[in-house]
Amino acid sequence: MTAGEKYRQTRREAAGTGWALVVLIVFWCLAGFGLSRVEVRILHLPLWVWAAVGGSWLLALGLVKYLTTRVFRDMDLGEEAGHDDR
Repeated sequence: MTAGEKYRQTRREAAGTGWALVVLIVFWCLAGFGLSRVEVRILHLPLWVWAAVGGSWLLALGLVKYLTTRVFRDMDLGEEAGHDDR
């Protein structure tokens, strides 16, 4: 793998991680604030707590699984053969 390919892959992984963060923040806001007026309680806690905290955690697990299977790629980060920085 050339240095350019490694750079592109690293940028792809960083972009995927950034998008996963945006998705998590949007979900947390929608689940937390969107359900704040719902009067349902589970174990004495409002539904929005379970949705925002537990739902975000489950969504994060799913996003990490997606990133590690579809976006991230195992690659050697060492120097390329025949390349000398001296």
